[in-house]
Amino acid sequence: MSGTQTSRPTGGRPKSGEPVLERAFRLLHAFADAPTRSLTLQQLAARADLPKTTTFRLATQLVSLAALERLDNGEFVIGLRMMEIASLGPRGYGLRATALPFMEDLHRITGQHVLLAVRDGNEAVLVERLSARDATTVKYRVGGRLPLDTTGVGVALLAHAPESLRGSFLARLEVDGRTSRLRELLAAVRTEGVCEITGANPAAAQPAAMSTVAAPILTRRGRLLGAISLVAPAAGGSVAANRVALRTVGLAIARTMDAADPG
Repeated sequence: MSGTQTSRPTGGRPKSGEPVLERAFRLLHAFADAPTRSLTLQQLAARADLPKTTTFRLATQLVSLAALERLDNGEFVIGLRMMEIASLGPRGYGLRATALPFMEDLHRITGQHVLLAVRDGNEAVLVERLSARDATTVKYRVGGRLPLDTTGVGVALLAHAPESLRGSFLARLEVDGRTSRLRELLAAVRTEGVCEITGANPAAAQPAAMSTVAAPILTRRGRLLGAISLVAPAAGGSVAANRVALRTVGLAIARTMDAADPG
């Protein structure tokens, strides 16, 4: 699903003095890595680590605000109001609106997965994914979180992240002696504008090996907006053949964003 598990407080009771707003967000975030899109009251309470009485009270308030909806069977789902609010975010949906026509062209030509992501702290967040019906199964969904050091879009984002963030990743990998490959990938992004990664399919599906080629989306002043990638079976060789196309799409998206915001 999202690819990243998020730690939660433990204990089954709200933290002493925890603001109501934080508890409400814990309820909303309980859907982030849930195996299904709807949750029962008991599941919602367990995933948010809140008492059922507190969960019911807050969930009822969120339903009245259209942040949650309650189905006929009593289960809860994310409400349309959340989609309306999220669509106002320029870093996610603003970039998505600009990038989508270019992604559609790339998707039409390749018939493979095209991913668009932005960086949020030390993770990438997938804001759009175009997939052909017969394309190989991939793990990550829109809104899901991806690691920065092992995914194509993640490496493309990490290459242009603050030096302190790159340093922390490299220091953590140094223990396992796995920094050399990451350094090579980061250098490729900064010098060639693109990187390629081949590895095991994280979805545990066939084919077993997948390749991804990714490029950052940078404004003319070098500000990182996001990253785009193409994911396909490694055996086909189609990913490497589309390095130039992907790099071109990344530049086109950035140029369009610059034109919309010349300042």
